[in-house]
Amino acid sequence: MAVSKSDIAQVVAQKAGMPKSRADDVVSMVFDTIQGSLQKGERVSIVSFGTFEVRTNKGRMGRNPKTGETIYIPEKRSVKFKAGKGLKETVR
Repeated sequence: MAVSKSDIAQVVAQKAGMPKSRADDVVSMVFDTIQGSLQKGERVSIVSFGTFEVRTNKGRMGRNPKTGETIYIPEKRSVKFKAGKGLKETVR
């Protein structure tokens, strides 16, 4: 089962004793802040949870599996997440 942003907002609303609409706004602001930092190339570290970081995968030569043709795969940026100690211990 997956947990959605709405599910997270529901839990925040219950724990903080606030309306769900306000919790939706707060959760959205947190995610927007993380996303904005990553867009700027900044690392986002949340103590005991983990670190989000943008990494660039270099361009390389590859093969089209259908035709066997050699093709160039351009470089791309992707988000990597490294779980922190607290999160790792929680899921053991």
